[in-house]
Amino acid sequence: MNLPPIFIERTKAILKEEYPAFENALQQLAPTSIRINDKMDYMPSAEKVAWCDKGYYLNERPLFTADPLFHAGVYYVQEASSMFLSQVVEQHFPDADTVLDLCAAPGGKSTLLSQYLHRNCVLVSNEIVRNRAYILAENLAKWGNQNTLVTNNDPADFSALNNFFDAVVVDAPCSGEGMFRKDAGAIDEWSLSNVELCAERQKKILTDVWDALKPEGILVYSTCTYNREENEDNVAWMCRELDAELLKVDLHGNENIVESDFGYRFFPHRTKGEGFFIAVVRKNGSTVRSKQIKAELKKGIKFVKQNEMQFQLTSPELYTYINDDNFIRAYQTDRFNEFMFLNNRLRCIESGLLMAEQKGKDFIPAAQLALSKALNTENLACADLDYGGAISFLKKESILLPDSKTGYVLVLFQNEALGWVKNLGNRSNNLYPNNWRIRMNL
Repeated sequence: MNLPPIFIERTKAILKEEYPAFENALQQLAPTSIRINDKMDYMPSAEKVAWCDKGYYLNERPLFTADPLFHAGVYYVQEASSMFLSQVVEQHFPDADTVLDLCAAPGGKSTLLSQYLHRNCVLVSNEIVRNRAYILAENLAKWGNQNTLVTNNDPADFSALNNFFDAVVVDAPCSGEGMFRKDAGAIDEWSLSNVELCAERQKKILTDVWDALKPEGILVYSTCTYNREENEDNVAWMCRELDAELLKVDLHGNENIVESDFGYRFFPHRTKGEGFFIAVVRKNGSTVRSKQIKAELKKGIKFVKQNEMQFQLTSPELYTYINDDNFIRAYQTDRFNEFMFLNNRLRCIESGLLMAEQKGKDFIPAAQLALSKALNTENLACADLDYGGAISFLKKESILLPDSKTGYVLVLFQNEALGWVKNLGNRSNNLYPNNWRIRMNL
């Protein structure tokens, strides 16, 4: 690995006598880690990630695309160091009602947030790059939580949501020094000028989103880089310029995590993971009483009665159903107003739980519904596929279900939902989303 000389010099100044061990670690294979989903009864016999109770290391990196359980949302492939966010949530904002993940794609931190926040919390997952926002929406759908809203907005757009969020997570775009072991391209792109550019861009992002955070609210700032300019210096700048207060995180005996003056550092020679920095601050100021938010329905949106639905949720009475241009969505009733408020102010990719598309009297069930933790499967026709059948389904190929009832069938693999087919007896229509399908030859 040919590291830039200036990077070596700067990193030696940080690590001092530990630098040779650090450089040696970069020559080793990066560990592979996953985080398992609460909706699944799935517990790998593997080494646990010390700072995340749902995180595990795998002995080798499999071809995840070839695993139907990956597509079913049984687990998420996430770098282990970044799972430390679970500690931050549990210690600093477990009861937050509104949370923003500002730079969310592809979805690692958003799926983690939805796992560790309480079930009534509204999570806004934002990605500025539109095609990445769709990938984010797919990954969140597979994770199965319905109280999420995926948006495609510039950070500056959130400044209009004055004092709205209880917590904001900013996993800022950075120079990527912590990913050198996994991404050789990051080495080629590295320069001191890029570090400086990233640091200034991060300050702008933090400034743009600061007004959207409530006084006494929590902001989590993280990067996957090592230099102080993008890490401690930016946190110090927040404390000085934005009147933020630095907060501590209990490491629970993980002494190899390095506590610096303005945050926490993960180095690959100390912890089993990639380079990572995280800090937690509180926005100073008097607590603001939450305004009463009224439901704001866009023109053309209609309410749908529960008994009109052909597919049911486990607690259908807890939801409000709307028809938006013949797409049926379900929202938890006690958070409905917040969702409508956000829908009218942000560019939404997905909002709430997409249940079905209505065509006449027919309801074509959505893939999001199949993967939702809220779906009631009690009276559904289901078909458990073998491995070959599951891969064919995920490739959006036609599959035969001769032993199943005609009509809509929920297809499973190892008892985990994958999606829907419409069984016509001698053939079936595969309803798996075209943009989700496996394109690889397996």
